[in-house]
Amino acid sequence: QVQLVESGGGLVQAGGSLRLSCAASGGTFMNYGMAWFRQAPGNDREFVSGTSWNGISTHYGSSVKGRFTMTRDNNKKMVDLQMADLRPDDTAVYYCAAQSSGAYNDYAGAYEYWGQGTQVTVSS
Repeated sequence: QVQLVESGGGLVQAGGSLRLSCAASGGTFMNYGMAWFRQAPGNDREFVSGTSWNGISTHYGSSVKGRFTMTRDNNKKMVDLQMADLRPDDTAVYYCAAQSSGAYNDYAGAYEYWGQGTQVTVSS
């Protein structure tokens, strides 16, 4: 099985940028579809972006499309999330997730493995 560790969260002003990283260990990374989700207090976990095992197909949630970019590097066993033009409503704990099917979707229940999360706070 794969273990996931996120990094790169922090406090940023509205309009700023942050880059999150998710490092994987164990398992065969290129077998997994990967995704980023986020969860703000009192809210359900929200799909942010997902990419297939080879990184060719990537999809974004409507609230982040055009501002966030997800990439994966199978050699380094990492996925990144470059976030730009951040807004206060982007404030949440961001989670990296993996599913062994190699595909991705926007349903959190499809993902078997999760990181511990990293906090992103955007001030107005």
